[in-house]
Amino acid sequence: MRILMYRWKAYNYRDIEETFLLMGHMVDNLTQKLGNYDIDPEFEIVLRKQMEKVPYDMVFTVNYFAVISNICQELGVKYVSWTCDNPLISMYHESVFHSCNYIFTFDKTNYLEFKGMGVEHIWYLPLAVDTNRMDAVIDGRINPSGIDKKVYAGDVAFVGSLYERNSYDKLKHTLPPYLQGYFDAVMEAQMNISGANIIEPMLTMDILEQLEQYFKLEKSEGSFSDIGLIFQTTVLGFKIAELERRRALIELSKQFQVYVYSNSDVSDLVRVRYMGSVDYWSEMPKVFRESKINLNFTIPNIKSGIPLRIWDVLGAKGFLLTNYQAEIPLYFKEGEDLVCFDGMEDLKEKTAYYLSHEKERRAIAENGYQKVKKHHTYVNRIEEILKTVEKAG
Repeated sequence: MRILMYRWKAYNYRDIEETFLLMGHMVDNLTQKLGNYDIDPEFEIVLRKQMEKVPYDMVFTVNYFAVISNICQELGVKYVSWTCDNPLISMYHESVFHSCNYIFTFDKTNYLEFKGMGVEHIWYLPLAVDTNRMDAVIDGRINPSGIDKKVYAGDVAFVGSLYERNSYDKLKHTLPPYLQGYFDAVMEAQMNISGANIIEPMLTMDILEQLEQYFKLEKSEGSFSDIGLIFQTTVLGFKIAELERRRALIELSKQFQVYVYSNSDVSDLVRVRYMGSVDYWSEMPKVFRESKINLNFTIPNIKSGIPLRIWDVLGAKGFLLTNYQAEIPLYFKEGEDLVCFDGMEDLKEKTAYYLSHEKERRAIAENGYQKVKKHHTYVNRIEEILKTVEKAG
């Protein structure tokens, strides 16, 4: 099979490409910059020219791009996409109904939403991890960094963004006091609820009508996203993630040694040990393996799905302490493969417990690793994608 992959900033592209190659398929990469996910004339010219030059069996992307779907529909080529973010604003576009599409989404609520809209070619598929690559990085067989692995050792580690550059902070001062107070209350309530998203029902028609005076929505032709969807995800969702992560790190650092690997500003986190950012490929697996406890805080935009960070930690044989997600019980046993926390006090208590119970902590990390190694590899997922596309086609 000849596959054209559009490469952008998604972390898991390399693993997916390597899996296609391992399975005997030919892969070409398109790296043309995409300025607009819906309409981009320059990108369309480059994509169409490449697709007319080579008889591809499919075009593959991580996440969905309406502009690519339109060209595939025009040229009669299968377009296969696999989401790793939720919700994807680019999916709220009339192109999702194209017959060329084969959309796989990692969040079951997202799948049910679009299935309910009448999108025929959409399937639920969780994310994956390449444990063999992780092991090779950790053992120094590939991507040797030349840095002593002791650099990555620590009690509690967090790898990721603190989202301090969020749009809510820029917008807030333009809002009237009532809306400021209302949104602050919504965010506080969301942070006190584990495993459910309450933002959407709190954005009532009355609130959205008031918001429209201060928050302008720009949509491309063909898009059916609305102000509620955009505001709850690109504005409130990122602000909640910032508040939750900073508060947790501040509280934990009062009692434990907390290491933060990020390119975010952590100057206000005076007790944490700032380690700078780490490379996803050559360093991050070492952080997960060497740290005693790895933290995950799922951004509330991901309503039920399991984010890539969870798979990555488990695939590196790291011990994971994460917020609860509704889909976790579908694949893992809490307390055996990973550990979930519910609220700040529970997070602190479980951190203290597992730091002092090394044997139990290591056993849980081993269980999680063996489970993803056996059942949740990229080979497992890509095989399912190809079988589904063949059957549906």
